[in-house]
Amino acid sequence: MKKMLEFIRKKYAWSIIIAVFLSISTTYTMLDAFVMPKSYEIVSQEKSKNTTVGTQTTSEVIMNSGSTSTSNHDSSAQTEAVTSDYSYKDDNININVEKLEENGTVFYVADIQVSDVSYLKTAFANNTYGKNITQATSEMAQENNAIFAINGDYYGFRDTGLIIRNSVLYRDTARSSPDDQALTLNSNGEMQVVTEGEVSGTSLIDDGILQSFSFGPALVQDGKIASTLSTRVSKSANPRTAIGQISPLHYIAIVVDGRSSESNGMTLDQLAQEFLERGATVAYNLDGGGSSTMWLNGKVINNPTDGHHDGERSISDIIYIGK
Repeated sequence: MKKMLEFIRKKYAWSIIIAVFLSISTTYTMLDAFVMPKSYEIVSQEKSKNTTVGTQTTSEVIMNSGSTSTSNHDSSAQTEAVTSDYSYKDDNININVEKLEENGTVFYVADIQVSDVSYLKTAFANNTYGKNITQATSEMAQENNAIFAINGDYYGFRDTGLIIRNSVLYRDTARSSPDDQALTLNSNGEMQVVTEGEVSGTSLIDDGILQSFSFGPALVQDGKIASTLSTRVSKSANPRTAIGQISPLHYIAIVVDGRSSESNGMTLDQLAQEFLERGATVAYNLDGGGSSTMWLNGKVINNPTDGHHDGERSISDIIYIGK
């Protein structure tokens, strides 16, 4: 009897040990995926455009991606900018935002025209490429002297996707279909949707790609509703952020409020239609939900919410217009 009790104790002891180990392991995995911040080392490569490629090793190297774009603009020769709550205009940048309400949904359409592609930039939270490193859109916009900004693709929430920012290749790990479409922007100011894995990130850099965003799906391609929308399961209305172009250097950004009593949100089909009606030849869906934020002339102009908490969500990156 005594031996049997000892056996049972040992058996339960091992069960407890295994349970504790599994609990610790699961907790660490969750913290690593969603909470613990990591800066990734950027390894220099000899390329024709002096780009750098990011590795997946952890380090504390900080990269100031918000200031890598360069241009030869002579700000001293410019006339003073004219601004309002929903507009900005100077010699090289013209931004007009329209606030609309249709079918119970409030959304903001920004018409953006620039004289040079270098005015369209991107920035990382805390100017650091990494995982779970986040800031509010407004904080990143202010730190980078942005005129206009929207949330980006929240690249830091995942380990895959094509990530090129301000001519630097940070990640080139293709996602699986149907979520493998990336948006690119080249040195002529042209946007194009590419399939991740079909062309290397280094080739895209050599071809003059300045930016890429990895979220999706494509909303409009070649002036038509993208065929990939028919493969999407989700048809629910949500807060949304998307960007597209009418022509090179002429862009449209749309941010949709949702999950509130004031605004229902949009489906992807509805969002695509808004771009199409405005003459977009290309449009691409970015991170949405509580991330959806539009910032202009020093303030947030929409009403971000995730349905539970009002206000901006901290995210990993922004797309902005600045000098």
